[in-house]
Amino acid sequence: MDMRVDIGGVKLKNPVLVSSGTFGFGKEYSKFYDLNLLGGVAVKGITLKPRKGNKPPRIMETPAGILNSVGLENPGLDVFIEKELPFLKKYSVPIIANISGNTIEEYSLMAKELNDHVDLIELNVSCPNVKEGGIAFGTKSDSVYEVTKEVRKNCSIPIIVKLSPNVTDITEMALAAEEAGADCISLINTIMGMAIDIENRKPYFHNIVAGLSGPAVKPISLRMVWQVAQKVNIPVIGMGGISNWQDAIEFMMAGADAISIGTANFYNPLAPIEVLEGIEKYMVENGISNLSEIKINGGVK
Repeated sequence: MDMRVDIGGVKLKNPVLVSSGTFGFGKEYSKFYDLNLLGGVAVKGITLKPRKGNKPPRIMETPAGILNSVGLENPGLDVFIEKELPFLKKYSVPIIANISGNTIEEYSLMAKELNDHVDLIELNVSCPNVKEGGIAFGTKSDSVYEVTKEVRKNCSIPIIVKLSPNVTDITEMALAAEEAGADCISLINTIMGMAIDIENRKPYFHNIVAGLSGPAVKPISLRMVWQVAQKVNIPVIGMGGISNWQDAIEFMMAGADAISIGTANFYNPLAPIEVLEGIEKYMVENGISNLSEIKINGGVK
């Protein structure tokens, strides 16, 4: 049974990844299972300089999901490379560095610095472009193209572009990323939402809006993965509300080459392993010898 996935030349042993922002740098989850079992680890989002993140509260539970306004709290690029990365290097699992920047120059510099340290780069294009008045890179196809193109010039390892769902046409963004040299598309990032404290008559979060994730967003993320998979000729990593192996199979039938577990990690640390075991069992029971057959023979047309 072949469960390998090729992302820009990097061979993943299986299609089950863990999403940036939900897995820290792997240390906490390594106490629950061997990280070598995973197809890949996307680390907590990294910025060029350290960030303290947003004022609390930062997390709010919602029906079938969570709102988060963490604000990319992280130790910065240098500390990540020097103090956090060595732990993950102990494992034989591909490391995906999720990077965020406020300018194209920041993205490019980070990609160049990380080129010799990690296996893949994931561009978080949901960040505000300070040179364009705070408009997120991922909401305009030309911005997606430009940041991807410049990062491509500055690193030789595979580039994954993580798309924002907060757009009119998700396929435009995916095609722009592919044209600019992306090796893979991952989607979706969180959906913008908000909550109001009715006792104090003010928004619950200091930043007012926050990112919604969890099972509640799955129908939207599944639809967007299907749309993008119809258009691009590069691998697609599906994420957004995947809680169990059945969800994972749906995403692969919709066109995803791999899937990533996010919010489920918070309430079930073993979710990625359970999903992996479920996919393996599904393949055995349905006589599927190669992962790609889930798309080709049983996929949604």
